[in-house]
Amino acid sequence: MAAGKSTVAEALAARLPRAAHIRGDVFRRMVVSGREEYAPGAGPEAEAQLRLRHRLSAATADAYAAAGFTAVVQDVVLGPHLTAYVDLFRTRPLYVVVLAPSPEAVAAREAGRAKSGYGTGDTSWTVASLDRGLRETTPRLGLWLDTSESTVPETVDAVLAGLGRARVR
Repeated sequence: MAAGKSTVAEALAARLPRAAHIRGDVFRRMVVSGREEYAPGAGPEAEAQLRLRHRLSAATADAYAAAGFTAVVQDVVLGPHLTAYVDLFRTRPLYVVVLAPSPEAVAAREAGRAKSGYGTGDTSWTVASLDRGLRETTPRLGLWLDTSESTVPETVDAVLAGLGRARVR
């Protein structure tokens, strides 16, 4: 959260000749009642809903790709969930890009946003806990970019220049 995922994904899709931007969070928000938020200490229902969200976004990306679009999928995927998520996609080639700005840059961006993705309690993500989850438990798949000092156009340029390293399948 506040790493620039939505903005960069939208800008990347806009640079491509035929592309769709798939926002993973849309599938979470579709659950009107009975939604269990995935947060530290989340139970089995939250885990099941997260896996459902991942299956739906992967299937949607594959459907767009089958129709001739480049699917740019954007979501927060940490730890072993990244490998499981990558395994859901059928489209080839498949690229993974991880935006990994410093926690200080994320905190500064979060402070400047109207919306808040972070909390302060034991059942909320904090900038520090999410950063630890990213750096300590997430497999180093694809292209990892420290975007702490990068503008959106610079980040999109780095993604396009690094596609060889981003390709995972």
